[in-house]
Amino acid sequence: MEANTREIASDRRFGFGKNWTRFLSVLNEERIAAAEDSLKKILEAVDLEGMSFLDIGSGSGLFSLAARRLGARVHSFDYDPKSVSCAIELKKRFFPDDGDWTIEEGSALDEDYMKSLGVFDIVCSWGVLHHTGAMWQALENVSSLVSDGGKLFIAIYNDQGGWSLRWRKIKKIYNSLPSFLRMPYTAIVMGSREIKFISIALFKRQTGDYIRSWTGYGGSSRGMSRWYDMIDWVGGYPFEVAKPEDIFDFYRKRGFILERLKTSGGGIGCNEYVFRAPRNR
Repeated sequence: MEANTREIASDRRFGFGKNWTRFLSVLNEERIAAAEDSLKKILEAVDLEGMSFLDIGSGSGLFSLAARRLGARVHSFDYDPKSVSCAIELKKRFFPDDGDWTIEEGSALDEDYMKSLGVFDIVCSWGVLHHTGAMWQALENVSSLVSDGGKLFIAIYNDQGGWSLRWRKIKKIYNSLPSFLRMPYTAIVMGSREIKFISIALFKRQTGDYIRSWTGYGGSSRGMSRWYDMIDWVGGYPFEVAKPEDIFDFYRKRGFILERLKTSGGGIGCNEYVFRAPRNR
């Protein structure tokens, strides 16, 4: 979709796909296995054999790949054409000519497109819907894609009040800057945070752990390296947030049951939710 490309090129939206393209060059088996383990843990499943899996905002395609390796039939889509290309590249590497993994460009805000997809046993959207520019509409749209008794797995930024408003301004500034200034801006914004981590590591004599957080991806659940994760965080715009109780109430009113909740501990990260859709809707 040419309109998507034009919007990403403007200062209205961060180009996540460009960041994910860089990441594919350092993706390895360890990170893929970690993504598989995280899916099995959060979904409380040994495998996904025989299930259908929808990856909304597939990004690098890592979760899609993990779900496919666990046995699911997968459909991936993303708003960003470069993210779509990332997922296609992963499919070529690991599942060439596989009819059980389909990939295309699409938007969670396009109601006609969403309705055309049908329903899935598992609908996954990790850290995506708060970047659409209309988060609550996106949350509504995805709810109809979960099959009766199926699972909805989403991750949404935690609402920190004033801090969230400050981060929104920081992200908006990032996207208004010329491209050659964006990396220095990221380093400046995140510099004080890194100085704090270095100081703690030195005090505890754990400098090796800090170095490994850069060389070993820092335990990112998405398989994102630390530097790419920083760019993703500082640049990620549009940007919306929600309190856990607001997400819970939103889906409770639609008959969903909360099965798992993993909070960010009041921090800047995402709260993760797994909801069970009502049966016989």
